[in-house]
Amino acid sequence: MESKEKWSLEELEVLDQRPLFQLLSQANGVHALHHPLDEVQVCNLISIKTGGCQEDCKYCAQSSRYQTSIGAQPMMKYDKVLDDARHAVARGATRICLGAAWREVRDGKAFDGILSMIKGIADLGVEVCCTLGMLKEHHARQLKEAGLYAYNHNLDSSEKFYPTIITTRTYQDRLKTIETVQQTGISVCCGGIIGMGEESTDRLEMLLTLTRLNPQPESVPINRLSPIPGTPLQDHRPLSIWEMVRLVAITRIVLPRAMIRLSSGRLEMSYEEQALCFLAGANSIFMGEKLLTVGNPSIDKDEAMLQLFGLRKRGAFMGGKAC
Repeated sequence: MESKEKWSLEELEVLDQRPLFQLLSQANGVHALHHPLDEVQVCNLISIKTGGCQEDCKYCAQSSRYQTSIGAQPMMKYDKVLDDARHAVARGATRICLGAAWREVRDGKAFDGILSMIKGIADLGVEVCCTLGMLKEHHARQLKEAGLYAYNHNLDSSEKFYPTIITTRTYQDRLKTIETVQQTGISVCCGGIIGMGEESTDRLEMLLTLTRLNPQPESVPINRLSPIPGTPLQDHRPLSIWEMVRLVAITRIVLPRAMIRLSSGRLEMSYEEQALCFLAGANSIFMGEKLLTVGNPSIDKDEAMLQLFGLRKRGAFMGGKAC
């Protein structure tokens, strides 16, 4: 079963229309060619700077434009971040992700502090990822020199649907940041959010954009919208699990070597629903009680789930940096 290098929207639509069991069978076969079926990457997300963001992302509790329960908080201290990272590594995490509610990276004391955090966590022998907003080339070089393994910058949705969710940053801004990261040689972590009111075609167009990145993303987080009170999307109903499973399967088929990460929205998913996602090709999760501002299954529940499914934790630096 050879992997295609180029896909068209029409081909992705054909995949999306396939009977579910046939789609799952194809995706599982692709997954088996490129990844151990019994292996999952465990990541941990630390929100080092929460709230007070100037952007207007309609799904986000951290935007200063909305009345949510999340207020602007100061940057976490180095020692606290390292303690949290050590605890996560002790529980099996092999990628530590640092998130800051910034529009863009700026030179100064705060960024220098993050560089120190990256160095400290990298010394633990695990992969370090950051999501810090837009950045310039010299910032990317500094991040790489500090030991950064991957940079997360999601597309969120299709270029067509994107302006209905965010107006303070363009789609091209996001693509430019991804290009800057790629040129520096840092792995790209890039995915999106589903259940924001988009059409299925929007999800496929987002995937098509990901397949055309050169190199393709090393990891693809798939977030299922968790509606947050106070945000414009607070009344959206959760997306059907069947649409989630279909998207995971199609993502696995068109991005065969990428790590596909079940991200936000897992708290509302049963073991059975998550099992379907793993069967469809997902092979990474965030472990920890909170993802930035939304809930996540308890560590004990995730440990029990992995044991029930017979999944073992993937080591750090086990994969290539691009598809």
